[in-house]
Amino acid sequence: MAKPEPKRKMIADNRKARFNYEIGETFEAGIALTGSEVKSLRQGKATIGESYADSKSGEIWLVNANIPEYLQAGPFNNHAPKRPRKLLLHGRQIDKLSAAVDREGMTLVPLKLYFNDRGRAKVELALARGKKLHDKRETEKKRDWDRERGRLMRLKG
Repeated sequence: MAKPEPKRKMIADNRKARFNYEIGETFEAGIALTGSEVKSLRQGKATIGESYADSKSGEIWLVNANIPEYLQAGPFNNHAPKRPRKLLLHGRQIDKLSAAVDREGMTLVPLKLYFNDRGRAKVELALARGKKLHDKRETEKKRDWDRERGRLMRLKG
């Protein structure tokens, strides 16, 4: 019997990543957050469109992800919206990811930010390779053709 799909409360989705990168292997990572960041995420206000992950001294950090300030926290208990956030991964995963980034010229791209079924904030990371301009054009042509083909099939049937 197949496992049921886990319940996820989606916070942010990086839709441009699949267009700009060839997505390889994906990983689920936890995020080290402060209280005001969790409250802000529960309101569903976060963007990961221009963010990426980077390895520094044996740790993986989420850089440039925007989690806006939680207004009810006040000026002293709040967080910086674009601060680097530590990602929580197993040691083997960190070694694998940092080796792929260093040796193979891959990029760590966050695809989704969500709360899992236990209420923990998670980020789905992907090892990705940047697409060239002609690859992006090819993807766009294929998408347009699929859309047109669907339109023609609806008209026929």
